[in-house]
Amino acid sequence: MTLKSFLVSALLLGSAATSHAAEPQKSPTAPTPETSTPAQVMVVGLFHFSNAGTDIFNVRVDDVLKPKRQVELKRITDALVAFQPTHVMVEWPAPRTDERYSSYLAGTLEPSHNEVVQLGFRLAQRMKLDRVRGIDVSGDFPFEPVKAFADAHGQGARLDAAMQRAGASVQALNEQLEKGSIGSTLRYMNDPRRIAHNHSLYIDLLRFGEGDAQPGAALASAWYARNLDICARLLQSLPPGSKAVVFYGEGHAHLLRQCVIEASGVELVEANGYLVD
Repeated sequence: MTLKSFLVSALLLGSAATSHAAEPQKSPTAPTPETSTPAQVMVVGLFHFSNAGTDIFNVRVDDVLKPKRQVELKRITDALVAFQPTHVMVEWPAPRTDERYSSYLAGTLEPSHNEVVQLGFRLAQRMKLDRVRGIDVSGDFPFEPVKAFADAHGQGARLDAAMQRAGASVQALNEQLEKGSIGSTLRYMNDPRRIAHNHSLYIDLLRFGEGDAQPGAALASAWYARNLDICARLLQSLPPGSKAVVFYGEGHAHLLRQCVIEASGVELVEANGYLVD
C-alpha cells in the first residue's frame, strides 16, 4: 500500500466513524489539491558539470563552456521550453540560488560550469521567470559505520561488490558522455530503469547490520530523510496547475519521483518525453 492509499483509507475510516454525528455548518473553502488542476513536475537527473568530486564516484566531465557543449546545452534548453515550465527548481540552497540568479539576470555572474547555472538558470531566463527555487538541504551520509561493520563481520567482499556496482554505473555514464552529447547522456540517465537500478544500491546497504546495530539502515534512513526534506520544499513551492522542472543529481531522482507520484494533486512528467540527443 502506498502512503497515498494509506492516508485515503484512514480518512475514509475516520469519516465512517463520525457519520452519525451532527453535520457541522459548511463554509466556503479554498480548492484542495484533489479538486484543483494538478501541478506537473519533471525531475531531470543530472551529473555534476563542474565535477566537484563530492561523491564516492564522480563523472569525468570535459569543459561544458566549450562551444560544442554550449550548443548541446542550448538544444536541451530549447527542448525543455516546450514543456512551458512556470517553476524551475535546483540543487542549491535557496539563499545562494536567489543571490546568483539575480546576478545572472543582471549579467554580472562570473562564468560557471555548474549545472544549476548552465541548465537551471538558462531555462528560467528563457521562460522569463523572476526566481529559481533553490530547494537543497544538507544531510548526513554515514558510510564509515557501514564499512566498519562490514570489515568487522566478514562482509567486506559483499560491500566491495556493492561499491563495484556503483563504480560500474558511473563508468558506463563516463563512456556515454565521451561518445555522445550531453543530451544523449541525460536521456540515458533519465531512463526509469537506470533510475531504479541506481536506487537499488542504497537498498542493498540494508544487508549490513545485525540486531540493534544497523549502520546500513541508518545510512538509508539519512538518505531518505534528506530527500523527503527536499521534496517537502518542492511541494510547498508548487501551486495548483503549475509546471516545474527540477534539476537534481541523478542519485536523488528515484526518491523525488516517488514523492511526486505519491503526492496528491501532482503528476510526474517523464523527462525523456522532452530531452533530446
